[in-house]
Amino acid sequence: MNAVAPPSPYVRIGGEPMVRAIANRFYDLIDQDPAYADLRAIHAADLSAVRHGLTRFLCGWLGGPRDWFERGPCIMSLHRAFPITPLLADQWATAMTCAIAGEEDFDPAIGDAMAQALGHMARGMINFALDAGSSAAA
Repeated sequence: MNAVAPPSPYVRIGGEPMVRAIANRFYDLIDQDPAYADLRAIHAADLSAVRHGLTRFLCGWLGGPRDWFERGPCIMSLHRAFPITPLLADQWATAMTCAIAGEEDFDPAIGDAMAQALGHMARGMINFALDAGSSAAA
């Protein structure tokens, strides 16, 4: 008996147009909302390349075209050069959760699962323990 595989999350959410909308909303948030100023500060002035990169990453991560994954370094390796603090990881996770939640025609179960998994991934990139204002003395 041949079971038909269920559609991927990529297909279920509407494919690349929906993924692009989420990536653009994410970068609009960090570009415009002062709550994400620390996160914005580690990005280049022009966000075009990272908007495209996040779109391609999310497409593949959700089960769509995997061109981003076939090009080389993994997401963790690409971020090693940046001091990712708990504050930055939390800002990233919060902005992504807001970007996903901002899409009205989105299955909430998929959105919640995406936000949780992406937040976990962001926090897994922490490579610098001290946030601004913290001290090493205990």
